[in-house]
Amino acid sequence: MMRDNYIDINKLIKSKNVLNLFNVVENHGGALRFVGGAVRDTLAGLEGFDLDLATDLSPDELVEACEEEGLKTIPLGIKFGTVGVLIDDKVLEVTSLRKDIKTDGRHAEVEFTTDWETDAGRRDLTINAVYADEKGNVFDYYNGIDDLEKGVVRFIGNPTQRIKEDYLRILRFFRFHSIFAKTPINQKALEACKENSEGLQNLSMERIRDEMFKILLTPHAAETLKIMADNEILSYVLPVPKAENIACLDFLDKKLNQHKMQKNALARLFILFAPDEAFANNIATRMKFSKKEKQDFVDLARIKVDLSDFADEQKLKKLIYLYGRDFVRNKFMIEQALQQKILPDFDAILNCILTFNPPAFPLRGQDIINAGFKGSPHIGDILDSLEELWLESNFALSKEDLLARLQQLKTA
Repeated sequence: MMRDNYIDINKLIKSKNVLNLFNVVENHGGALRFVGGAVRDTLAGLEGFDLDLATDLSPDELVEACEEEGLKTIPLGIKFGTVGVLIDDKVLEVTSLRKDIKTDGRHAEVEFTTDWETDAGRRDLTINAVYADEKGNVFDYYNGIDDLEKGVVRFIGNPTQRIKEDYLRILRFFRFHSIFAKTPINQKALEACKENSEGLQNLSMERIRDEMFKILLTPHAAETLKIMADNEILSYVLPVPKAENIACLDFLDKKLNQHKMQKNALARLFILFAPDEAFANNIATRMKFSKKEKQDFVDLARIKVDLSDFADEQKLKKLIYLYGRDFVRNKFMIEQALQQKILPDFDAILNCILTFNPPAFPLRGQDIINAGFKGSPHIGDILDSLEELWLESNFALSKEDLLARLQQLKTA
């Protein structure tokens, strides 16, 4: 259960000041441990994770201990046992050990405990129930380390019981399977997810959306989504995508990601459906996207770009000017994935997208007025015409050149 000095604590934390909190808790008669994703990801050699900690002190006791040592706390979720502690201007989430008293598939009524194994037993997966102290000792109550090494993703105890405590665990199971699995999917877990998939309808769309975004960003998203679709689980979350679209996402994962392109969940979701503008709007509304997310998603459908346009430097720079770097980068990946084709000059095109900074259009409405068009109802149209000339010149026409063209318009 306990493995001495099993983890390099320097790989787990970036600032030694975090260790001061361990002393604070210990001086108050308690214990503090890293838990969950931070420990799991460190053991797996991953980086970029958030720190979560657990303590056998109650929330009130933790707050009191911190106040005595001059540490600022934030009541993030006292009812559920989570206190934020400010270290190096960052908030560390510390949760008191808990046991479930009552669950309804969405939320749990909890009671605080001092038993670490009881707290571990209420977590979802074995690989997420591993703790580590400040000395690098690891506490593993459900063989999570072995499962992580073997690439086995499974629930703690009875899968159906774990799922019914919170139906979001169905989606979490598939997310972690996509990230950590080295073996075929655990059949007991899969059957439990399938049998309880209707429970996903009890969750808020916001929770489902956030978890689906995370799944889309995993290394084997296409394979995982296919399993979900084949087992009639995905249909409780999204319209079921066509097999050819899942294949396009798989192409993106296996072929395009070798270029280490930054992943974007909206773009990857778009590939699954290749929607027209109306369907894109429907998906965005159904999944309760933010206003910006909805606009970005619908724009991917509304604005048509031929794959050949990316290979034309002038057209590419015009696209960046008109629609912005993020849109062009996402569209670049989407069109290649949908056509399952990698452009020969991929790296050069991507470099242009990432580095080209479009110049500002040199004219303003006041310039048109100053040139003798005061009172004209067509100033906007004139500006648009001159801007198009400027773009056709590959941004080469100067302000003086454009004003000369403007005079030609005036005398025409």
